[in-house]
Amino acid sequence: MTETLRGVGVSHGVAIGQVRHMGTAVLEPPAQQTPTEEAPREQARARQAVEAVAADLQARGNLAGGEAQAVLEAQALMALDPELMADVERRVAVGSTAERAVYDAFAAYRALLANAGEYLAGRVADLDDVRNRIVARLMGVPMPGVPDSDEPYVLFARDLAPADTALLDPTLVLGFVTEEGGPTSHSAILARALGVPAVVAMAGATDMAEGVVVAVDGSTGEVLVEPSEEQQAELRRIAAERKAALSASTGPGQTSDGHKVPLLANIGGPADVPAAVEMGAEGIGLFRTEFLFLDDSKQAPTEEAQVQAYRKVLEAFPEGRVVVRVLDAGADKPLDFLTPGDEPNPALGVRGLRSLLEHPEVLQSQLRALARAAAGLPVYLEVMAPMVADRTDARAFADACREAGLSAKFGAMVEIPSAALRARSILKEVEFLSLGTNDLAQYTFAADRQVGAVARLQDPWQPALLDLIALSAEAAGATGKSCGVCGEAAADPVLACVLTGLGVTSLSMGAASIPYVRATLAKYTLAQCQRAAAAARATDTADEARAAANQVLSGE
Repeated sequence: MTETLRGVGVSHGVAIGQVRHMGTAVLEPPAQQTPTEEAPREQARARQAVEAVAADLQARGNLAGGEAQAVLEAQALMALDPELMADVERRVAVGSTAERAVYDAFAAYRALLANAGEYLAGRVADLDDVRNRIVARLMGVPMPGVPDSDEPYVLFARDLAPADTALLDPTLVLGFVTEEGGPTSHSAILARALGVPAVVAMAGATDMAEGVVVAVDGSTGEVLVEPSEEQQAELRRIAAERKAALSASTGPGQTSDGHKVPLLANIGGPADVPAAVEMGAEGIGLFRTEFLFLDDSKQAPTEEAQVQAYRKVLEAFPEGRVVVRVLDAGADKPLDFLTPGDEPNPALGVRGLRSLLEHPEVLQSQLRALARAAAGLPVYLEVMAPMVADRTDARAFADACREAGLSAKFGAMVEIPSAALRARSILKEVEFLSLGTNDLAQYTFAADRQVGAVARLQDPWQPALLDLIALSAEAAGATGKSCGVCGEAAADPVLACVLTGLGVTSLSMGAASIPYVRATLAKYTLAQCQRAAAAARATDTADEARAAANQVLSGE
């Protein structure tokens, strides 16, 4: 009898194959004492293991490139943290073995992260992976990671570390399912970048029997356990239809009756540009410039280094639109030179634009670099501020842009409910809005975007979130200005139709999702999208909203 399980679909496609589970390292080495004279040797072992793991993570990042490289480099920095290493050496000095000292030091650091705001708490899985790799190396056991197999399979795990996800071989790993994570977790983002079908936040994933055949639909979030031959054939037919639709759909994003909806790409830096161009992005809707700053948390990159990075991106889209988000630091992305380290709740503290306004020299340097990078290029540059709460914030950002002599459109991100509620007021100061649906959902529902237990509240189909999006789009339409979506909501093809129906004027997403969204939009008229949006907003849950929109679009 086929059983249907449901998680959160985060990467399109269908995968059918046998279940294989992620391998894990020995997590807790024995607590045994070593003689004092052995301490120098044990300390040297610990240092060598840490350096080897950091080098391996860097190498994996270099191979993966793009967003995966930034994630893996951040993990390597975790491994090399000097305070962690000092703690390890102190523990060894009082009798711990190298592996036990690493385990205990990471446990203490883990507790700090878990209580340090939503982004750092979400990095606990990354930290655990670093710890497991170091301990495995010291104990001489296999590294945690993807199982060896000559046959393709569907990978099941509690969660997937970035080091594993980044280098998945799509010819062997047909898809993956995790028990933890959410639609904006690292696993989800990297899965979309790889084009691997994936479902996250599925209860019971780790209990699934090895070798059982499953069918994973990364679009719907459904996982069929032991599907019949007929069900497998139907899923393959649906997958083939989707693929054919992708091949047939080219050109700019638009509805079937010609309503233009530019489809843009989200990028972290120049390395992500080739994929965006290949997938037919009409420009960049979100350039996350913080990745340039996270390379060195002690100091900002030079203005010249910023100019070079920005210009590479701008040159790739002549006559195209490039929307740059200024540095989004604090809470989720702490920087020693910029953000306070003692806030009780960093997610609700000095982050994003608030942090930049407290350090105007950093903001001015970035705005000058953008002005210089765009000089002489036939590109439509737009610059936006993260975490804008009200008109006062918007005015301060617009004033800073003018002071820097920046010839570009100035915009504000809508990530805080107050910005959506007062969008008309904010639009008196700036020329466009861009909805960051990941953070907007997080702050609307008080639901950490990295915690699987609250994934239902991170579902972008939540009617309350759709209401806030509608308020923002209506305000922009009333003032003749644009309102785009650059959060992960834009990557859902059906939801993209609903967003269009709500009045959103552009959609920006990971490059791999663009063909799916383009093909789906092209099937429906603007009026159908508007009816689907109204039907979704009239419901009370995300599942009901999704079903109502699909019912309208299917003509039932």
